[in-house]
Amino acid sequence: MSRTRRAAPSPGSAITSSPWILVAVGVVVMVVLLVVALGSVRGRRAFPAQGPTDPAMSLPVLPVVPATTPVATGGAPGTAARPVAPGLSPRSTVLPARPTPAASTGGPRGDVRPAPSAPPPAAPAPPSAVTGRYGVVSTFDGGFIGEVLLVNAGRSAQGWTVRLTFPRGRLVTAWVEGAEQGPFGFDGRVFTYRSGVDLAAGASVPVRFHFERTGTTRPDACTVDGATCAGF
Repeated sequence: MSRTRRAAPSPGSAITSSPWILVAVGVVVMVVLLVVALGSVRGRRAFPAQGPTDPAMSLPVLPVVPATTPVATGGAPGTAARPVAPGLSPRSTVLPARPTPAASTGGPRGDVRPAPSAPPPAAPAPPSAVTGRYGVVSTFDGGFIGEVLLVNAGRSAQGWTVRLTFPRGRLVTAWVEGAEQGPFGFDGRVFTYRSGVDLAAGASVPVRFHFERTGTTRPDACTVDGATCAGF
């Protein structure tokens, strides 16, 4: 009986028949490369060492002068402070008002003219010399006749205006006894009578009026040229 000798398997065929061996070898190679790379990075310096410098080529170092501009407090870091105007706080943004010139210059030689002064206030009007006294001439059912006796105590003739105020009512008519008539009117509350001719100095004249449905013979107000009448 003859014996047949089997051929021994080659190393390459064993590796080819087992793929996991190739994977393991690749992983080992990658780990080795990673370790080598990390070691080279750690061995390097962040910045190259500065070699010896030539004293002749080095520049002189100037002293640093501190800035004289005040730094504003409370601002964002790294921002430069703005220049501060005279007379203002560092946070103020309003400029001081310019002084008003007291005088203006004029003329070819630059003569100084005084500033114009404000005009004096107007003097109040003197009180009227014509005064009045209110009275009732007669009354009847639903109405009455009243009068304002005017007296000019001045030294010259003067016009006049009579005003009466009632809460309500109706004006029937009005007139001046013994003198030229003047314009009059009634708007439902205020009765107005203006002189047709000036009243002579020292003279007197009655202004009479007929009212109805006023509810009273006493007006709420009676004036002659703005002054309150007497007698009511």
